[in-house]
Amino acid sequence: MNIRERMRAGELLIGTLVTVPSPEVAEILCHTDLDWLFIDLEHSACDAKDAQRLLQACGGRKPCLVRVASVDEPGIRKALDSGAQGIILPQVNTRQQAEALCAWSKYPPLGRRSVGLARATGYGQRFQEYVANANQETAVVVQIEHITAVQNVDAILAVPLIDAVFIGPYDLSASMGMPGAVSDPAVIAAIDQVLARCRSRGVAAGIFSGTPREARGWIEKGASLIAVGTDGLFLSRGVGAAVDELKGSPGGPTVIG
Repeated sequence: MNIRERMRAGELLIGTLVTVPSPEVAEILCHTDLDWLFIDLEHSACDAKDAQRLLQACGGRKPCLVRVASVDEPGIRKALDSGAQGIILPQVNTRQQAEALCAWSKYPPLGRRSVGLARATGYGQRFQEYVANANQETAVVVQIEHITAVQNVDAILAVPLIDAVFIGPYDLSASMGMPGAVSDPAVIAAIDQVLARCRSRGVAAGIFSGTPREARGWIEKGASLIAVGTDGLFLSRGVGAAVDELKGSPGGPTVIG
């Protein structure tokens, strides 16, 4: 099954954020047991060109979803044309917004995605094959990361082209006036509300977690599309743990999560 089918089947999929614009880093992650990679163009130094280089380094060995830097037609088009197996759309707060963004992610007759000869089509050599299968194989994930989106969650989940929602706890906490307070009871309650509505409607739910322990708690509540940590966090934690062990320090690096 492709990543879209696995999402819709509710399979537990463990990934991490790729934020360093280095093909070598993405290639290293492809040699792990991760189920997918979250290539982030929104909160990293990566741009559309970097995303294509990262996808080339992965070479199809891991499903890669690209989070666009801005939710507009050119950003979506470039990410999908570069060969991403799916798109992650940040800050989706209304059904109308979700419908428009989903339309830009799918070819007619389902949507209004522009057709071009780019990497996804083998630069034209696999054009007919790609265009014929893209609507079925391309995953569309919308992010619920604002309290307005939580209030509109039922309307957003009613959009049929959405394959999964992905909760952003940090932006959600900021929208509630508590930046970074992802463990605050009000933030937890908002996340629980989204997870409950996803379970009720049979829509896959994902979430970012800073640590495996935190992720395990969300999995127990029904989240199945998990992004745990980032490449940068894993690097800093690994180095920090090694130094602490060698120097005998009881502490570690200060990191999110």
